Amino acid sequence: MADRAKILLVDDREENLIALEAILSSLDLVPVRARSGEEALKALLGTEFALILLDVRMPGMDGFETAAHIKRRERTRNIPIIFLTVVDSAPDYAFRGYAAGAVDYLTKPFDPWVLRAKVQVFVELYNMNRRLAEQAVLLRERLTGELPPGEPQDQAAVLPELARRLTAVEDELARAREQARKSGDSSTSSAISDLTERVAHLRAGFDALT
Repeated sequence: MADRAKILLVDDREENLIALEAILSSLDLVPVRARSGEEALKALLGTEFALILLDVRMPGMDGFETAAHIKRRERTRNIPIIFLTVVDSAPDYAFRGYAAGAVDYLTKPFDPWVLRAKVQVFVELYNMNRRLAEQAVLLRERLTGELPPGEPQDQAAVLPELARRLTAVEDELARAREQARKSGDSSTSSAISDLTERVAHLRAGFDALT
């Protein structure tokens, strides 16, 4: 898969955006900046993102309002959001963050390693979802016989490759599940559970085909 996952960084302070980019620089992803909630919503219109790191305190449209708009849109409602805010925020900020649809909530200054590890897991899950969607299309084409022009019509010629790709996704999912277990991070549990169910359905379809 040639396209790298994109992460939307939303913060009204330039120094915070620079710091986030530096923390995430070792990961295989593309950071995209937004200096306000309005800029974030515009960016989401034409770009697919694996994750949103969203500052709570911003002038104008704050993080909670921005998240509410994101979750109301069909196209963006399933993008995971991690809220970022300062440690002296109001005590109900964490509750409001989760109520707004955030998968996690981190206070500044946060541990760079923790943030990087969380982002890495979400990026891996996003990439697995993309690969899984590709395999589902291939499997459906094999089951229905609706192969694109130029594709081999001999099922025996493509099944080993399809099996290899599916096994690779299953192995990656197992690693992501183990990484989340070791870190004690529950923020990815829903995404991992959903992906596990989708992989199981795809495996069942492949086994029926073979």
